Amino acid sequence: MTGFTQEKSLLRDYYTALDGADADGIEAVLARFCGPGYLWRGFHPFDEITDLGGVANRFWRPLRQSLTRLQRRMDVFMAGRNEIDGFQSVWVVSMGHLVGLFDTGWLGIPPTGKMACLRYCEFNKVEDGRITETAMFFDIPHLMMQTGLRPFPAQTAAHLVQPGPMTHDGLMFDPQPSAEGRATLAAINAMIGDLGTWQLGLPLEEELSRTWHDDMLWWGPAGIGATYTIERYAKQHAGPFRAAFSKREKTNHICRLAEGHYGGFFGWPNFTATLTGSFMGMPATGKSGEFRVIDIYRRAGGKLAENWIFIDLLHFWKQQGVDILSRTQRSSGA
Repeated sequence: MTGFTQEKSLLRDYYTALDGADADGIEAVLARFCGPGYLWRGFHPFDEITDLGGVANRFWRPLRQSLTRLQRRMDVFMAGRNEIDGFQSVWVVSMGHLVGLFDTGWLGIPPTGKMACLRYCEFNKVEDGRITETAMFFDIPHLMMQTGLRPFPAQTAAHLVQPGPMTHDGLMFDPQPSAEGRATLAAINAMIGDLGTWQLGLPLEEELSRTWHDDMLWWGPAGIGATYTIERYAKQHAGPFRAAFSKREKTNHICRLAEGHYGGFFGWPNFTATLTGSFMGMPATGKSGEFRVIDIYRRAGGKLAENWIFIDLLHFWKQQGVDILSRTQRSSGA
């Protein structure tokens, strides 16, 4: 059994303190739990922040002032050793929604006075009892669409406030069998091996069936959407995505881990690719772009059954010359 008890306890205490702090107390919470040289990575327009005051005042304070009565609703909580550095470092991962009342505008997104959900997933590196590195990915376009804005043309898959695992067993506060984590990591690595360069040579659905259940659930980011079954995933995302891009570089991750039936990874970026066709309803640019991605997976048996995906589409499109935030703000009069 693997427990990572101390690391998980640290993160649970951190979340309790952070979620309970008032606006003026956020930086003190970060100082209490985060180590020297702390690195925070967030989606555009935040990117990398290397000082605690910046994390508190650029991200958490404005968010908390916008989404009042903020609640953290976790669907996955796990820990593991990072395969990328030879299983040396320990990371703790949480995924779910930050839920609040959207009472004040955020990033130029006008408030609604109604309940809103910000999808998030967070990887935290723990060393010597302190958090030393965080990747905090969050789906800003998903929040925008809840307010009635349309940051992108009509997406190919469904827009939903996305549920957690079908099996309701993603909160792994207790130790998990080591063999299950190894099996999950093996399934993820098999999928990466097939996907990596799009050069396996099989028809797409046949390729996917090697590592995915036929009734797979793919919970994609706003602008692309969520889709169900291999056939619809191939039609509504994987096929159009591959048709739109060329020169896909090799996949690179900063962290990749698994615990129990769950696992995931993130990169900065995961890969780059050149937009040579239409994507998300927008034309080809011929430009290369970075994909900063978190993927979280649930394994059932020997294959993958569910996948939650966070892609920094604001960063990608800005590299293509399209500032989605500014464009949407202008069209909404914000």
